[in-house]
Amino acid sequence: MSLEDDLTEVKRRLEELARSVIQLERNLARQREEKPVPMAVGRPDGLVTISDTPYDSTLWTDSDDEGLGARDRRAP
Repeated sequence: MSLEDDLTEVKRRLEELARSVIQLERNLARQREEKPVPMAVGRPDGLVTISDTPYDSTLWTDSDDEGLGARDRRAP
């Protein structure tokens, strides 16, 4: 294939893509007119509520400060 053939093919595919996007937009608009999409109510799946109460300090016993190294050692 020559460069001209490649460019012609790219142009054809871009035009096809544009037609597909226009058709998709029309279909979505038609669906919204026929049946409105219900809004989500409540908490979405996958979200977890985190309590505001303080954590038990024993959870952090023997832990290093992230990025600072161990508590009983000096940084270089």
